[in-house]
Amino acid sequence: MGGKPDIIRAIVLIFAVGLVITGFTSLQASEDKSAAVTEGAVGGAQLVLAPLPR
Repeated sequence: MGGKPDIIRAIVLIFAVGLVITGFTSLQASEDKSAAVTEGAVGGAQLVLAPLPR
């Protein structure tokens, strides 16, 4: 019975480290997406503002 609290602490620690790693990777992925969306919006705005040929 003496070893169970140590095992529970280890499991909780591993879970917490996994959450931190997931948080960092999702932040990095969202920054990459926002940069791509911004570039697409700028390109779309330039396309919309282009004069129509007559």
